[in-house]
Amino acid sequence: MKKTRFIVQAAIIAAMYATLTILQNVLFPGSATMSVQFRVSEALCILALYTPAAIPGLTVGCVIANLSSIPHLGPVDLIFGSLASLCAALLMYALRNVRLFSLPILACLMPAICNGVIVGFEIEFFFVKLGFADFFIQGGFVALGELVVLMVLGLPLTKVIEKSGMDKKLLSLNAQAA
Repeated sequence: MKKTRFIVQAAIIAAMYATLTILQNVLFPGSATMSVQFRVSEALCILALYTPAAIPGLTVGCVIANLSSIPHLGPVDLIFGSLASLCAALLMYALRNVRLFSLPILACLMPAICNGVIVGFEIEFFFVKLGFADFFIQGGFVALGELVVLMVLGLPLTKVIEKSGMDKKLLSLNAQAA
């Protein structure tokens, strides 16, 4: 039962992430795949604060979403983008109890840092190739997009989840599953 609950949670998170990203790219081409991107689906990273199922869920969701961009970006983004999502989710889960002003600000910085470094490297090394100094520009753009999404959408989402008591439900589901 506990494995089933974990798999179902991860699958739902993966489906939400992939659907939001692909839909965003259909409605606003490039807004979720260019170097300055604002993936609305990245707000779902917040779920890593409440359930470990978010770690594989976000990673698989990113893989599925990035599969849709292979014709434009090739398989490179599938590997690096998904790796960045995995690292961010792991770090967010590890920092889930660290709060500043009762907000998970440090955890919310993790997707910006991971994606800024990993995807910034990917863009610079495989696509732009202008030089190492430009890596900071590419990484900075990626990190900025992540930061805006997590601060503008992610932090309010934590408040909604916590005020509604959904955090306790998710945590109790995971405690029962353990």
